Amino acid sequence: MKQNAYYLFFSNLSNPLRISIISMLRRKPSSVSELAKKLNVEQSKLSHALSNLKRCRIVASVMKGKKRIYSLNKKTILPILDIIEKHSKVYCKNKCEFCKSIQNKESK
Repeated sequence: MKQNAYYLFFSNLSNPLRISIISMLRRKPSSVSELAKKLNVEQSKLSHALSNLKRCRIVASVMKGKKRIYSLNKKTILPILDIIEKHSKVYCKNKCEFCKSIQNKESK
């Protein structure tokens, strides 16, 4: 059972669009239209990615007027992202060829 949960969770985090959404939502909660504009992605594609993230409770949404505002799960996802950043700074930053290649791709 745990392996299935790990797979579902990490497969959500392995998708480039979903990672972009998570990065944007980490800065501030946003609507689909705001995310679409910032990420230069069609709203339908974003909505599909958000529904996957919402299904796993990585993001949550609330209605504000006619807009649905998405935000990250503050209880679990934000602490996980903090741990990943700490891990990366200590163990990954340019310490192996794989990390260097990822860093180079991100800087382009």
